[in-house]
Amino acid sequence: MRLLVIEDDKSLNNIITKRLKEDGHTIDSCFDGSSGFDYAQAMEYDCIVLDLMLPKINGFELLKSIRTQGNKSKVLILTARDAVEDRVKGLDAGADDYLVKPFAFDELLARIRALTRRQGDVKSSILTLSDLSMNTHNHSISRGDKAIVLTSKEYALLEYLLRNQGAILTRSQILDHVWNFEFDYDSNVVDVYIKYLRAKIDKGFDTKLIHTIRGFGYVMRCGDE
Repeated sequence: MRLLVIEDDKSLNNIITKRLKEDGHTIDSCFDGSSGFDYAQAMEYDCIVLDLMLPKINGFELLKSIRTQGNKSKVLILTARDAVEDRVKGLDAGADDYLVKPFAFDELLARIRALTRRQGDVKSSILTLSDLSMNTHNHSISRGDKAIVLTSKEYALLEYLLRNQGAILTRSQILDHVWNFEFDYDSNVVDVYIKYLRAKIDKGFDTKLIHTIRGFGYVMRCGDE
């Protein structure tokens, strides 16, 4: 999943970003509300982790602004402000969840998983296609009776393909969601990682799950139908 962390405490921001990357997510981060607004407008995020006490634009105003602009990303407020009126204000402004500092990272990860499961029709932490299974809770992957080990970026790519199975995804869409702004859109990194993933997911199996749609991009589906 692609996540945005907006937190002005640089040390905490770096720790959160590091932990989320270790959990297999693609992360953009910034340290003030103005930059946060720009990021939120430029990219579609699965979830935004938002502090309230931010410089330039505070979290409440930022949240109201992006909701007014039609941004539907899930928003998890992460703040030291624990008063009931602050919780009510944040949720009324458009937040989907509210977590008070200090917090346990395991709870933060669980809340993000819960929020993103609410998107579309995904109700379970298990994603499947044919005999391929991905558990997004413990990150285990198997095809048939074969356990599959992926790098963090391969995992993020497979999760995105599985969550959008049956839909043709362009290279730009994949790059936007699985990589961050540091990558060159003219590079062949998507094709390289699709090749890596095929070697682990499809090689040795009669039914291929990752397909190239010439001139468009890639689609994950069962067979050639």
